[in-house]
Amino acid sequence: MSLFFFAIRGIFITVCLIYSLSISSANEIIDEVVVTADFLERKNSDLPKSISIIDQNEIKKIATQHFQELIYTIPNLNWSGDGNRPRYFQIRGVGELEQYEGAPNPSVGFLIDDIDFSGIGAVATLFDISQIEVLRGPQSGRYGANAIAGLIYMNSTNPTDEFTGKLNLRIGQDGEFAGGIAISDAYPGLDTLRYKASIHHHESNGFRKNSYLGRSNTNYRKETTLRGKLDWENSKDLFFRLSAMYIDINDGYDAFAIDNSFTTLSDKPGKDAQQSIGTSLKVNSERNELFVLHAITSLAKSDMQFSFDADWGNQNAWSPYTYDYVTINERKRTTFSQEFRFISTENARFFNDKGKWLLGIYILNLEEELSTINLGVYKDPIYLYESALNTTFNSKYEALNTALFGQLIFDVHSSAELTVGLRLENRKISYTDSLDFNLNPQEPMIGGEINYAIDLSENFNGYFSLTKGYKAGGFNLGIVPSGSREFHQEKNWNLETGFKSLWNNGMLAVNGSVFYNLRHDQQVRTSFQQVPNDPASFVFFTDNAAETESYGMEANMRWFPYEPLELNASVGLLKAKFKEFTILSNDLSGRDLAHAPSYSIGFGGIYNFNNGMFSRINISTRNDFYFDVSHNKKSMPFKLVNIGFGYETEKWSLQFWARNLLDERFAVRGFYFGNEPPDFNSSLYTRQGDPRQFGLTFDMRL
Repeated sequence: MSLFFFAIRGIFITVCLIYSLSISSANEIIDEVVVTADFLERKNSDLPKSISIIDQNEIKKIATQHFQELIYTIPNLNWSGDGNRPRYFQIRGVGELEQYEGAPNPSVGFLIDDIDFSGIGAVATLFDISQIEVLRGPQSGRYGANAIAGLIYMNSTNPTDEFTGKLNLRIGQDGEFAGGIAISDAYPGLDTLRYKASIHHHESNGFRKNSYLGRSNTNYRKETTLRGKLDWENSKDLFFRLSAMYIDINDGYDAFAIDNSFTTLSDKPGKDAQQSIGTSLKVNSERNELFVLHAITSLAKSDMQFSFDADWGNQNAWSPYTYDYVTINERKRTTFSQEFRFISTENARFFNDKGKWLLGIYILNLEEELSTINLGVYKDPIYLYESALNTTFNSKYEALNTALFGQLIFDVHSSAELTVGLRLENRKISYTDSLDFNLNPQEPMIGGEINYAIDLSENFNGYFSLTKGYKAGGFNLGIVPSGSREFHQEKNWNLETGFKSLWNNGMLAVNGSVFYNLRHDQQVRTSFQQVPNDPASFVFFTDNAAETESYGMEANMRWFPYEPLELNASVGLLKAKFKEFTILSNDLSGRDLAHAPSYSIGFGGIYNFNNGMFSRINISTRNDFYFDVSHNKKSMPFKLVNIGFGYETEKWSLQFWARNLLDERFAVRGFYFGNEPPDFNSSLYTRQGDPRQFGLTFDMRL
């Protein structure tokens, strides 16, 4: 528990230090941020949760194209590089690493404009995104079974009352080009109707050279994003917001090399493509004297293809052996959700006007179809051995989640508030596949929270919370170990305390939290290979660990020492381990969880010169971590340095930037198995993160 006590000591010292600063009213140097993922859309300083928030200005300063480029700036957030773009995230060590087969069952919720993309977050392009919120710890009370680890919520820019617009152009190494335009205005002659529309396209080669095909774009990225919003205020007490998006992620996938380099040998490069169209309608009504109604309806459809050269080689590389395998996964997903939220007004207070309430209903219907094709052949001319593979697997999955949720909020006294929340959820599943496997399970789940928040001064808030998250149980497909056909519901208890503060006339913001997390029946996904010379013969299955625990801290700081200079820092400390778990005769008790580095630290700054010039630097560093539970291989620690400098006026800005300036080699995914004939000795194969890249970004206000 040394890390836990170190975290507590660090928080205590930080609080003592900042108390020594002069306390006075903030002068809005650092603006208060509203958390849109919250039930009540409260300010971050009033929300008893550990949150990282990145706004539009920060996205612009860091010159980012995709959420992937921001992940390492957020403490205790990690990702699994199992595709061209991230779709599997881990918060505090909790989250999936892949999904090659089986039913979707994510641990990290992922929403864009209230549209659910949990488990398929590759669509997280950033042009026209106004705010990103990462909520750590169980959010099941708010978002149900898909948020046992936490939630990532992205909100696109809202329409404006008068004409605004922006133009963005970006060029860089690796054949990168990107351009986008966004406009917003009120409808002529009708001030109550406002619109926003944007379009953006990005292309790059993907940082790989395929020496066999003589191409440098087999891992390409071609990404197109269209967004639109329409706001209508029918009256002062009725508001409508219609959001729509079309995102086409048409990426190649040729990321793994036998020698773990950026030079690949595959003869059949794959694809990592996702085409999503989605819409949401938000209605706010204040027409009832007793409650405010928030209704959110969303609908999304996604077509995905994930294919890859399973042997990572070609005929010349494996000669005299013939070793040639390919896997093609095609997935179609449709989601529909409906939420009604009733929030009490001042007229509906109870308990001597000290109590408020919130009630809600939630429905989520998810349908997913999966088609998997495995093709391959292996020929050994020395031992005259030959095998061939040609299989097709189809499945259809449908889940209906219904939930009732509520909160009671009590004013303990003028500066303290107690919140008690409860969520009752039921999941009903229908599953069929081409192997005549049919299931119709149904499962009730319960989660909730108790939060105590107190204003210790005008600009210093503390909180204590106990939350229970949950994740539905499920079933395994194919050949699995005896007794492992089904796995149980997972429960996650999180104990957390922290503070949020503003100091020194609003020039310094410091937030911190300490947490302890205990998971019962943790769902652990692992794999084993049935046929050594068949890279497509892996069987994936999920089992329950008896208990796992994690503890640590998160803290972040934003400071303006004087007007031209802004400094920022963040730190995440984490110890996440199995307390008791044995799988396939491998005792993992006491071992760290996969993709759970013990520290994630970032710091940086930006200096604005009087003549319009500016410069910035951001440094992120992470400790090593285990790649998986099926083996004990680990990554190496790494640090990433990103810089930029440029010139900015009221109308336009030009920025030269460099990402991964030191050209650090770092792995984002690792497999340990045999993939080289004829012996097929097990080796560690890693996918490398993006290398050094230079570029130029031009922004203009229209």
